[in-house]
Amino acid sequence: MPQMIDVISSLSVFLFLYAAWTDFRTWKIPNTIVLALVALYALRTVAVILGSQDVGAALFASSGIGGDVGAGLLMFILGVMLWAFRLFGAGDAKLFLPIGLFVGWHGMLPFSFLLLVLGILTLLVLRLPVPLPVAHLAFFMRVEEIRASRKVPYGVVMVFAALLTLALPMIRQQLR
Repeated sequence: MPQMIDVISSLSVFLFLYAAWTDFRTWKIPNTIVLALVALYALRTVAVILGSQDVGAALFASSGIGGDVGAGLLMFILGVMLWAFRLFGAGDAKLFLPIGLFVGWHGMLPFSFLLLVLGILTLLVLRLPVPLPVAHLAFFMRVEEIRASRKVPYGVVMVFAALLTLALPMIRQQLR
């Protein structure tokens, strides 16, 4: 089961990065990516339950699946509210669901902090001029387009905050 969980985690990281790249390129996050991430979470949940000694704790503990689902639903509701006030796009609101599922209840505070910090950094970076030697490159041309439109692809910031949150336990373990 641990190998299956590792494969699912790797696939989910790839899909999160693809969602960020798609949002950067098109200002859209396809429903298929969000649904695939939710399906991967469900597969991971089955693998965790099958490999667990205490199924009740795996399902209903705040650090278990119950906390993950609670975090996902809370973040999805928050995303829908932000979308209703036209502060977010619909794709960003929907992406909050799988992010909440993967980050879980105990990852909400670090995720929120990282989202705030990365959001502020993104807004500051968008104020900087693009250096002329690289202004012709597609990536920097897209940054200029984002700056001119004043539409920020928040999915990029959300994904990087989520991935950093998921990496924090591994980073802490390496520092010990």
